[in-house]
Amino acid sequence: MAMRGVRVDPVKVPGSFVRLQGAYSGLRAAEQRVADFILKHPDELIYLTVTELADRTNTSESTVVRLTQKIGYKGYQEFKIVLARDLVEPTTEIHAAIEPNDDLTTIKTKVFQANSQALRDTTEVLEDGELQRAVDALATASRVEFYGVGGSSPLALDAYHKFLKLGVHAVALSDGDLMAMSSALLATGDVAFGISHTGASRDVTDALARAKANGAMTICITHRPSSPITKVSDVVLVTAAQQTAFRSDASSSRIAQLTIIDTLYVGVAHRSHARSLRMIERTREATAAKRY
Repeated sequence: MAMRGVRVDPVKVPGSFVRLQGAYSGLRAAEQRVADFILKHPDELIYLTVTELADRTNTSESTVVRLTQKIGYKGYQEFKIVLARDLVEPTTEIHAAIEPNDDLTTIKTKVFQANSQALRDTTEVLEDGELQRAVDALATASRVEFYGVGGSSPLALDAYHKFLKLGVHAVALSDGDLMAMSSALLATGDVAFGISHTGASRDVTDALARAKANGAMTICITHRPSSPITKVSDVVLVTAAQQTAFRSDASSSRIAQLTIIDTLYVGVAHRSHARSLRMIERTREATAAKRY
């Protein structure tokens, strides 16, 4: 992800750095100043108190604490502990910027490398507790609706395809009007599942808000942990990816989103192993005659 005033190549990938980089674009100006300092001087930060960091960045103690909470930590002290751990762990370099003289073999390597890195980064920021809550909700839902527009629409359809095979009463919607109408009919026991890389899709966010108001459980997958969609989601599943030339961070993040969906699918299937196998076999039999 390109960040104003920050050089991000090579990229440190442990959790605290990934969370900070992923949230950067949604931070306030003062919070970005703190983030800039942390990313430029992580070794120095370990020895600074919250007051000293606030002074060095011309911000306030509350700004520093708010920033650390926005990226998932209880406060500045917890963030420093995790940061210290991350600094002693091996770092991974991504040389994924596409150069004008790169041949196709080099491009292939860089694209695959960026996608692999997105998966590694996502394991750092994806909370196991949130993942478990999502599995529990999906496994017991009366109805599940997957929402996604634009590039997220195929992901919603993929989720629908997977959970349909498990016998889950699911639908996938990519039209804003249909989302609005359908979410208005959801109730307690149902799940509304929104997918939005930016977390700022008005159609998806509004549909989740409407479903939540009616008592449904709301789940989202997003790259922005402080985006609008997270404010209306009971469960937030966060991805991480870096931006490269010709490819936005959304491109690599899509791989991580699909992998989260796969994990949820397997998690739900695993809860009722024998039943799930029967459902999958029945759906295979139903489509067998359509293949050569």
